[in-house]
Amino acid sequence: MAENRERSGHVLVWEQADMATDEGILPASKNKRSVNLRVVWVSQRFGTRHYIVFMLFLGMANAYVMRTNMSVAIVAMVNQTAIEKDAEVFDDECPDTDYGDDKDDSEREGEFIWSTSMQGYILSSFFYGYVITQIPFGLLAKKYGAMRFLGWGMLINSVFAFVVPVAARQGGAGWLIAVRFIQGLGEGPIVPCTHAMLAKWIPPNERSRVGSIVYSGAQFGTVISMPLSGLLADHGFDGGWPSIFYVFGIIGTVWSIAFLFTCHEDPVTHPRIREDEKKYIQQSLWGNASVHIPPIPWMNIAKSLPFYAILLAHLGQNYGYETLMTELPTYMKQVLRFSIKTNGVLSALPYLAMWLFSIVVGWVADWMLTSGRFTHTLTRKISNSIGQYGPAIALIIASYTGCSRALTVAILTVGVGLNGGIYAGFKINHLDITPRYAGVLMAFTNCSANLAGLLAPIAAGNIIEGKPTIAQWRIVFVIAACVYLFTATFYNVFASGARQFWDDPENDEPQKPSIEAPVHSEVNGSNVGSNGTTGATLTHRTINEQSS
Repeated sequence: MAENRERSGHVLVWEQADMATDEGILPASKNKRSVNLRVVWVSQRFGTRHYIVFMLFLGMANAYVMRTNMSVAIVAMVNQTAIEKDAEVFDDECPDTDYGDDKDDSEREGEFIWSTSMQGYILSSFFYGYVITQIPFGLLAKKYGAMRFLGWGMLINSVFAFVVPVAARQGGAGWLIAVRFIQGLGEGPIVPCTHAMLAKWIPPNERSRVGSIVYSGAQFGTVISMPLSGLLADHGFDGGWPSIFYVFGIIGTVWSIAFLFTCHEDPVTHPRIREDEKKYIQQSLWGNASVHIPPIPWMNIAKSLPFYAILLAHLGQNYGYETLMTELPTYMKQVLRFSIKTNGVLSALPYLAMWLFSIVVGWVADWMLTSGRFTHTLTRKISNSIGQYGPAIALIIASYTGCSRALTVAILTVGVGLNGGIYAGFKINHLDITPRYAGVLMAFTNCSANLAGLLAPIAAGNIIEGKPTIAQWRIVFVIAACVYLFTATFYNVFASGARQFWDDPENDEPQKPSIEAPVHSEVNGSNVGSNGTTGATLTHRTINEQSS
């Protein structure tokens, strides 16, 4: 008899009576071996939880498409020849190239005459709506469930995409900023609510690869969004750029409706999940499917070093990542002298590398856990070290490659690719230390990290302003590398993969159950379920009964 942990004042027990077969009653040893084989079969078979993961992956991709498509569309929206622009400063240390001609990009004649600063306000309006809703939705998801907040939020985001062309043409920049801000509000639930759902659906030994797959949707969405948005801007309907928002708005709306109608909060409330898969998930999650979740232990969280390890790693990740993703195209143009078109293609390579590598690391991390040779703590630290030390080293090396274009691009692509290790590191670590409050903790760390990410382009802009030399860019890269190194080291010292005492169900105050477990009949000493099959039966016993 394998005992599970206490849940809402009761202990969940996985009873394994002797199993009836054609050969008679199996002894306990054979029964245990049969159960182990069945658990392996259930864990490897495609099930309902894998469909949930697939939908969350598409949701993350949709979210990043909505976030990044404006950066491509605004180039086609603005009349570039009609606005006054400061002369762009180039570094003359590296020779010019003949890698394409950028005249078509600089001579676009869009519908709107918006200054560079106004374009900045338009691009940032989505971000501010996104950031301010992180913590509220994390708290609401803990209290009311995550699935509907995620689905309805993304539906609002997608529906308002249809309004973008109308707002820009009829109301100007002010209305466009308001619409993009509302889109950001709708996307706010995507990260904390995704984390909360993963905590309820994914067994611990599958978290690394599942977390990597789901969150790598961000890179997948970006890789798809950039070239497709450019294609629609040049050849789309209704003047080109509006088709970007119509097409992605339709895709996002379809996904949101499908998610709301086919996905459920957890295995317990899902009406179509197989019973063996539901039991496998419940047992693996140590009773996380319980309806009763105690109040958030704020004081214990505030004193938790593993939480601060995740927080600092998240802060360092966003600072370093934003340095690379927002400043890399500028570096390629000002120093390496790539044309805008070639720059756009090469700038997408790091996203592609990170997406592919993150999936590989996730599978390897789960293999490390299932092999029994590595603890959750060690696995998270190894994965995170690859994900943050790798980019740090790459940034330092790239800052000394000079005018070697191919080498610089290759090193930066490898470095950002290695950054995918964070998805099996700190990014999924919230689920290890506190499955019941993972969404809340992710809301806090993601909000703080996004604010820290704002500092990266500000710092880089001030360092290279007026003098974009290789030496000045080296300072930008080394600062980002030092941030990576410090936060990754802090994580390696203080992080943990163990569930924290303040989220241990055994420490919860006993709660009286509102619904009694169904009574199963017994035939010839073997448990028989409602479908007449023999096997393991999920029953409840009070704590007093267990202790007596």
